[in-house]
Amino acid sequence: MAKNHTFETMQNGSFKLLLINPANQAKLGYLHDRTTCMMPLGLGIVAALTPPDWEVELLDEGFEEFVFRPADLVAFTGFTASAARAYEIAAVYREKGIHTVMGGIHASMCPEEAMNFVDSVVTGEAEGAWAEVIADFERGEIKKLYEGGIADIQKVPHVRRDIFKYPYIYDLVQTSRGCPWGCDFCSVTRMCGKTYRERDVEDVLDELEMTSRPLLFFIDDNLVNNRKGAGERAIRLFRGMVERGIRKHWISQAALNFGDDNEVLSWARKSGCVMILIGIEAEKTTALEGVSKKLNLKRGISSYETMLKNVHRYGIGITASLIFGLESDRKEDLYERGRYVLRSSFDAYQCTILTPLPGTVLYDRLKEQERIILTNYPDDWQHYHFTVGTVNTPNMEAGEITGTMHRIWPHLYSKMNMRRKMFRTLWNTRNFVTAYWVYGTNHNYGRIVCEGNLHCDDPSCWTYASPWKNVLQWLYLKFTDKVIWVIYKLFWSRMIREQYGYSDGYGIWKEKKQEPPPTIYKT
Repeated sequence: MAKNHTFETMQNGSFKLLLINPANQAKLGYLHDRTTCMMPLGLGIVAALTPPDWEVELLDEGFEEFVFRPADLVAFTGFTASAARAYEIAAVYREKGIHTVMGGIHASMCPEEAMNFVDSVVTGEAEGAWAEVIADFERGEIKKLYEGGIADIQKVPHVRRDIFKYPYIYDLVQTSRGCPWGCDFCSVTRMCGKTYRERDVEDVLDELEMTSRPLLFFIDDNLVNNRKGAGERAIRLFRGMVERGIRKHWISQAALNFGDDNEVLSWARKSGCVMILIGIEAEKTTALEGVSKKLNLKRGISSYETMLKNVHRYGIGITASLIFGLESDRKEDLYERGRYVLRSSFDAYQCTILTPLPGTVLYDRLKEQERIILTNYPDDWQHYHFTVGTVNTPNMEAGEITGTMHRIWPHLYSKMNMRRKMFRTLWNTRNFVTAYWVYGTNHNYGRIVCEGNLHCDDPSCWTYASPWKNVLQWLYLKFTDKVIWVIYKLFWSRMIREQYGYSDGYGIWKEKKQEPPPTIYKT
């Protein structure tokens, strides 16, 4: 049953929905630089599905720490690493008799756990359940569990963007859902299904015209999938952006096949693509087999450089996602993977520790083998942020994995290596913006994994032949410090200033609490 206070609100004729995006309190991550915090797109969809006579407010802990504010219904999203924080905030509202509901990937994978800490849980995709949640709440008959299942992709509403009052730099847009590959470490297939479901291109373009921020992130798990006609659809999307004058730098995620079609790459670049994240995971076949990385195995590791060369021809950079501490890894494999990253043509690199997220094949397997060491749930979920070893593998204990990465990360994300990558990208792509984007991306990843120890500038961490060479390196870093500062002022700082009227978008928002004008959204 809904709490009694809702009936008082019903007599007044309006309700307030508070949407909360909790932030993990144990790891700052992207909060080191709030200009890279991403809007919680799922909550924007929930807002769009909520009746127009409801007041809707968003609280994003990426920008401001939770302070109690009144509401009739409080809804949470949350990744696994932020689940404990969601439960903590929910307890505040439950104590006051205010109904709480939680959805998102973690609640969908662990509904029994979530129901111990919130009043109602929505599993699956919100489009299949939220209308029923609202109707039941208004009648005072809300249930403990709602199953959203897999939604009709053509009925997904445009995100309600007027709730995003914070100075996000990126607008997020999703053009498709689902993934058939089913990698062992990923829960996307279980959450969104094995079939690619694609939104109508014209509808996506209509939504893109409503975006107002300077940068764009297509959050599809695979923007150019392997279905027949996927390339033609991508071309229609990218060409449509050009024809409608939607001029934004954008990034996305894709698989190795992104580099196959020259026409796709040409239109991607013309429409503003600067970077694509691709799941590389490892440079050894045995490691890929251990996590069922089927597409990479099918194409072969030798295809990586061929793909990179073709994508670079069009001025687009590649962020490689790699996993360290795989079940077949030995200590030397971690060091070799780090060396591979630096000698490869990958531009940016996201280097994380194998983490068994609930709902994955990996989690089920390691749980059965009793290899997971952090199991005091829900408190230990806060450590599932990909930078702490959570499992003992056959060849390495969790502590050894973490300790080894603490030696590898500072070298990968040292000033010297990040700048080498930036200039190498400039050479490979002949694209100034892409090269700077690579530096900024690696800089942010370095902040996340090193947490306050970003630059490893101790020469003892470098492999150099002589003290004289260290002097040259010092001079090189001093010179490139100036280059980076000039690029920042000409590109990133100017972009933020044009958007928010000040070079620090977060600072001006915090000072003035200005909200962007409301946008029209599709219901």
